Amino acid sequence: MLGLTALARRLLVPYPILLVLGGLGLGFVPGLARVTLAPELVFTVFLPPILWAAAYFTSFRDFRRNIRPISLLAVGLVLATTVAVAWVARLIIPGLDWAPALVLGAIVSPPDAVAATAIGRSLAIPRRIVTILEGESLVNDASALVLYRAAVAATVTGSFLLGSALLDFVYAAVVGVGMGLLVGWVARLALARLEDSFVEIGVTLLAPYVAWVGAEEVHASGVLACVAGGIYLRQRYSTLATPVTRLQARAVWEQLVFLLNGVIFIAIGLQLGALHDTLPPGQFGPVLWWAVAVSLTAIVVRLLWVPVATVVPRWLSPALRARDPVPRPAAMFLIGWVGMRGIVSLASALALPETTAAGAPFPFRTEIVLIAFGVIVATLVLQGLSLGPIVRRLGFAPDDGELVEEAEARAAGSRAALERLEALAGEAWAAPGRVRQLRTFYEERGRRSSVVAPGGEDCSVQEAAAYRRLRHAALSAERLAMVSLRDSEVISDEVLHRLEQELDIEALRLGTGDLRPA
Repeated sequence: MLGLTALARRLLVPYPILLVLGGLGLGFVPGLARVTLAPELVFTVFLPPILWAAAYFTSFRDFRRNIRPISLLAVGLVLATTVAVAWVARLIIPGLDWAPALVLGAIVSPPDAVAATAIGRSLAIPRRIVTILEGESLVNDASALVLYRAAVAATVTGSFLLGSALLDFVYAAVVGVGMGLLVGWVARLALARLEDSFVEIGVTLLAPYVAWVGAEEVHASGVLACVAGGIYLRQRYSTLATPVTRLQARAVWEQLVFLLNGVIFIAIGLQLGALHDTLPPGQFGPVLWWAVAVSLTAIVVRLLWVPVATVVPRWLSPALRARDPVPRPAAMFLIGWVGMRGIVSLASALALPETTAAGAPFPFRTEIVLIAFGVIVATLVLQGLSLGPIVRRLGFAPDDGELVEEAEARAAGSRAALERLEALAGEAWAAPGRVRQLRTFYEERGRRSSVVAPGGEDCSVQEAAAYRRLRHAALSAERLAMVSLRDSEVISDEVLHRLEQELDIEALRLGTGDLRPA
């Protein structure tokens, strides 16, 4: 996993793709011990922290502003894909009934949150497109799992009630969100009373599991519980945790999610190799072609749905059309093309029961599982590898929105600091010289943070970037000088670590924390 991830960064390829291919290659190695992944492990151990982290790092403001396109994709497209895949599967697979066909459709209908985040953020994609893709992948799992459970129940029992399925969807969504908010609220109360960084980080690690298990115990959506809890806690975390806790928690969470993602994508490839041995001789070829047909169906339905769901609401609502004009065809095509399947499809396929209520084998279980895995691999490899060339070909303009917002926030922070300094300047303990020193520092920072229209004489975004580059070089020189003193035994390692931490925090503040010493 570590080797393939490092190779992916060198090749500028999203790492989930190489991990799946690597696991697939291992799965076909003769004599290698077969690895079988329990669905409960995926759902209960892997998925909660991954969803919680994805929701935590999602901008709630941008999510709320794009709730309409996100809902049309996360609910409408999931339903359309499920029905279309089921219809195609019944046409090409002899003897397949509607219930197991709908099971297959529900399994392959939701694109993956991890794949969308890993691939979308590694490319120069406009921020709104990334927000829509990430928001969709956070919510669509819930609607897909409700459809999946209804279709599995119909296959096992032989009966399907549409009204009951709709009520289950509403119940799962409402109670799941409520459970997530409740867990987030309890976690907030705990964090407000704790003063130990390790315990506080432990609370944040425990919260997604409590939210998931609590929601699933009352037959609600664990997915929406983790999404709601992650978003709720993030909105309040900045005022709850100390700077040290925030820095440590981010490092712990990023490493944990990276390891979980890596293991799960390797496991996707490994499982396909293991499942190959379960098919009767001569059956792998037809299943492979069925997987190709289902993959094409899922891709085409998405490509057709996105422009229709984009244009029709604006055609029906002149107010919406005036407020939010129809986006470029390039943007619609890109959203339609990004539909990689992943963890939820994997776990859903593995979780299929072995038998029906009558004791008969679950119809076409092995074929459904293999087709689902084929769709995961096909969408990850085909769509994931083609995204880079497609994005470059579409020629999106650079999106400086986040840079502008960052500069505005820095300037606002400097103004607030200056106001606070003025209020404290009259205090007996406030040394006038230090007040002047800090006032000069924040005034200079405010000037550096200002952003004006092109052609202005004030500090621009590019000049701010140049300042960070120069400051990074200066910080690197400081660090190397301190290391030299340690090597010469002038200072101890403890002194070096303490000073190095200050320099690292300064580098993070400048946005150069991921750069090597200059």
